Formats: sequence, structure tokens, C-alpha cells
Amino acid sequence: MELPSKPFEKAVLELAKLPGIGRRSALRMALHLLKKSPESTLQLAESLRGLAQDVQICGTCHSLSDAPLCSICSNTRRDHRVVCVVEDLRDVLALENTGTFKGVYHVLGGLISPMDGIGPSDLTIDRLIERAQGVHEIILALSATTEGDTTAFYLYKKLADSKAILTAIARGLPVGDSLEYVDEVTLSRSLAQRLPFEQTLSR
Repeated sequence: MELPSKPFEKAVLELAKLPGIGRRSALRMALHLLKKSPESTLQLAESLRGLAQDVQICGTCHSLSDAPLCSICSNTRRDHRVVCVVEDLRDVLALENTGTFKGVYHVLGGLISPMDGIGPSDLTIDRLIERAQGVHEIILALSATTEGDTTAFYLYKKLADSKAILTAIARGLPVGDSLEYVDEVTLSRSLAQRLPFEQTLSR
């Protein structure tokens, strides 16, 4: 059905492109925005403009940043000899919420998933291998899923020649769960009780 306003229809079409948002949900969202003040809707538009134009990728860890280096990588009080490897920003936030990890991160930008057409070259693995030459420990903090395990094993093989100690967070996590959904106490214990990665292969 054609909508009575072209700008309204365009907004609905753009909203419907968001993950998990169908046309009906997009229509409800657009109607909701129309009921709000013009200033409020323009403020949302300005924040989206900032998202598109002002957000950068950290040159070291590949997390999101407002500057060439994120606030964690530029923090001299963090232990830069310990690098925690995660899938994306959501996992960084989950680990930071525990308040227990004092090292730095490396964001892969996803997990190896042949079914989804994601291979090692689509991730920041080469940069991680470069970083591995100058660190003491690399912690694999990947989700307890098939994709997470596949990625962890691939990294284990690629990092075998580095001098860094390779560990993995303890599995107090249900199989199939993503880190972002794990409570802070369980996550902090999993991090504190991490094991040499070789030990995780026999479980």
C-alpha cells in the first residue's frame, strides 16, 4: 500500500532496513516520531549523522572511538601486555562492566562462520598476530558457540609461534551463550579463572 506522504514513506522504508524491524514496526516507529516535537526528531537525526560521520575505528584494538586511539588503548594505567580478544564492542562493554579486567582489548569484528560467508580475512586476525609479538598474554574471550570455538582454535594455530601465553576464559558459561548476555559475576569469575588454551581443547 502506498503511503500518503513521500517523506513519511521514505522514513518507513529506511527504518524497515534495520535488523529485526519489519514494515509494520517501521510504520509504528515513524508514526511515533511524528507525534514527538520536531526538535526531538531532529535531535535523533543529528545523533545518527554523528554516528555516520564522527565515529572512528581505534587504530590499535579496532573498537569504536571518537579519536584515532580509543580511551582504553590510550590509558597508560591499563596493562598493555595483556590483550583480551573479543568478537565486538558488546563484549568489550560486558567485560568492562565487571570492573575486573585491567588489560586492553582486540576486537575481531565478528567470528569465523563459513555458513555466513565470514572467513579469517574478514576479521582483524592479521593485526592481532602483529600485536602478539609484543605482549605477554592473549586471552581468548569468545562466545561458547560453534563459531566462537572455531575462531578460537584458528587463532590458537595462528598464534602458536608467538611468545605470548595463550589463555581462554573458563567455561562457567552455558554452551551457545554470547558474552553480552552473561551476568557480571559469572563473567568476572570466568575471566579470573582462565586456563591455558590447550587445556580447553580436551574438555
